[in-house]
Amino acid sequence: MSEMYSVVMNQIVKRFGPVIANDHVDFRAKTGEIHALLGENGVGKSTMMCMLSGVYRPTSGEIVLHGKPVHIRSPKDAMKLGIGMVFQNFRLVPNMTAAENIVLGEASSFWRGPNWIKRKQEEVEALARHFGLGFPVNRPIWQLSVGEQQRVEIVKTLYRGADLIILDEPTSVLTPVEAEQLFETLYQMKAEGKTVILTTHKLKEVMASSDRISVMRKGKLTHTLDKADTNERELARLMVGKEMAVAKSLESHSPGKPLLIVEKLDVYADHGRKALNQLELRVNEGEIVGVAGVAGNGQSELAEVLTGLRAWRKGSIRFNGGELHNGSVRGAIEAGIAHVPENRMKSGLAGSLGAVDNLLFKTYRTKERSRFGFLRTSANRAWTQSLIEQFDVKTPSVDAPVRQLSGGNQQKLLFAREIHQDPLLMVAVHPTQGLDVGASEGVHQLLARMRGEGKGVLLISEDLDEVMQLSDRILVIYNGQMVGELARGEASREQIGMYMAGLRESGEEQAV
Repeated sequence: MSEMYSVVMNQIVKRFGPVIANDHVDFRAKTGEIHALLGENGVGKSTMMCMLSGVYRPTSGEIVLHGKPVHIRSPKDAMKLGIGMVFQNFRLVPNMTAAENIVLGEASSFWRGPNWIKRKQEEVEALARHFGLGFPVNRPIWQLSVGEQQRVEIVKTLYRGADLIILDEPTSVLTPVEAEQLFETLYQMKAEGKTVILTTHKLKEVMASSDRISVMRKGKLTHTLDKADTNERELARLMVGKEMAVAKSLESHSPGKPLLIVEKLDVYADHGRKALNQLELRVNEGEIVGVAGVAGNGQSELAEVLTGLRAWRKGSIRFNGGELHNGSVRGAIEAGIAHVPENRMKSGLAGSLGAVDNLLFKTYRTKERSRFGFLRTSANRAWTQSLIEQFDVKTPSVDAPVRQLSGGNQQKLLFAREIHQDPLLMVAVHPTQGLDVGASEGVHQLLARMRGEGKGVLLISEDLDEVMQLSDRILVIYNGQMVGELARGEASREQIGMYMAGLRESGEEQAV
């Protein structure tokens, strides 16, 4: 029976000390199929695939490839067997070009000749073009967008001869358009007889792209189904172990007085171009304002300028009746502005530190957390434990490095720190990016609770369903300006998408 499968994993167990990450898992993927491995954050999906790709070794169990038992002791062994993995956090050298990253480590003769790199660039370009994965091969990685970097990773696995490609949460860092382009590439891989395994928690993408779906819960693989035999609602129930409520928009209510007023704001990006151009924005008390737009149109700079991480050149920002300090993080914190950043591990949390230190970042000066310049160690640990329990953060201990936590638990910890300060305004950038359906629902409830308490929320997201579900008003940003404003009930995906593309209702391009 195993001959029809490209990979069979029998009774796989993986322990990390006392923690059982995978508990006697049986997994099978057929040749020439797209197989989704579905589950909430932290259930062991990535651990399973890391064993298949040689990053980890199973504590016990058997791996069979094309009917033959194999021992995969390293990523090099996996690659020799035709297994390639694209990780959620890319493994690329920033200062090297895309082509150099792809051929890095390739075995070749000592004398390569003067045209060797040119030949390799042509090979890489041809392979990328064949699978519809365009990117500038001669440009350094740090100059590429996140979507382009992921394409480099995929081409790297294909260049090295992989016929079983694993993608770990592949769309968590992509825009909707980039995700659609990725799925087109996966369909072509499937058509050429390659096996594709996706670890994900996004139900719509699973139903749109996969042939079969395996569901994991609490370290165990509980179900494997054909896509034609299931639906999103059933998959959500299998993932979380209970019936999930259908997502509902918030009830309409009258917002309070203006809380944040931004007028004629000019902000410049790191590379010197104008990121925000005469931008105007208002957020009222008891209101969630959604900002939709394609990545790179000024969303990141808007969040940074409101939270003190970036200064503005012209214009004004009034907050809660007073002027906001220009380029002052401490000023924003003291004014009552909370921030959930786009990249939680880059600018939200310190991965090598534990929960105690990460929760103290914004409150260590207060009397409750320190005395005479010395931290209240015992009190702070007890306080941390109470927040962990309140926000249901799953961590081995308060001292465990937060980089070891799942993405959902990292995000819960971040929200715990920000909400505990009782802010007046929450600036939330892609708050559910990389989170499963249960964790996303929890984040939505936190934002809705802030709205109900009369606080303001600025929700910056590329997930149109999320923006339309939560927002009282939807603003569309394009080239650093707000080009459209739609009230609750007026917005349609088509109209928002048109504004996001810089088009007027007549179909004419917006003036830049």
